[in-house]
Amino acid sequence: MTSANPKAMRADARRNYERLLEEARRAFAERGIDASLEEIARRAGVGIGTLYRHFPTREALLEALLRERFDAQAKAADDLLGHPSPIDALKAWAIEMGEASTVYRGLTDALADALADETSQLSRSCHGMRESAGHLVERARAAGELRADVTAPEVLLLVHSAAWASEHAAGGKPSLARVVDLVFRGLRAR
Repeated sequence: MTSANPKAMRADARRNYERLLEEARRAFAERGIDASLEEIARRAGVGIGTLYRHFPTREALLEALLRERFDAQAKAADDLLGHPSPIDALKAWAIEMGEASTVYRGLTDALADALADETSQLSRSCHGMRESAGHLVERARAAGELRADVTAPEVLLLVHSAAWASEHAAGGKPSLARVVDLVFRGLRAR
């Protein structure tokens, strides 16, 4: 059994799947994405083999945890298409995306790797979100508010970079909104 279709599972398997996700959420929130998978399985009351049956890799576990976030980010981007200022809509979405990518310590690195490897599970899972973000970028460019040479993948890379910088800053965590604002000052059309 894999994490691909939890609704098709037997009731006991579905309970194990849900307990594993809940314990992974807790462990990743407490220790970051490198938290022990053995500890997650133990806290869920199952063996490590059960964890690996549902989630063959750490990335598969992350993808299952983040799938709903990616879908929510896609919906947020779609909802912002009606915003009166395309650049402000894109910036608001970017801040929300940046905050979502720092929910677990180390997640920004994993997401950056996923953006670079289109064959990864995380990358495939966030395809809809990237596509919706692309619509925001296109709209801002078409309105003349975003530089014409800026692409959606570049905006995503900059958002992840801002999130990473905010997460790893020495001497206190700067406001992600402030860092994204600085990035967007450079992205605005003159």
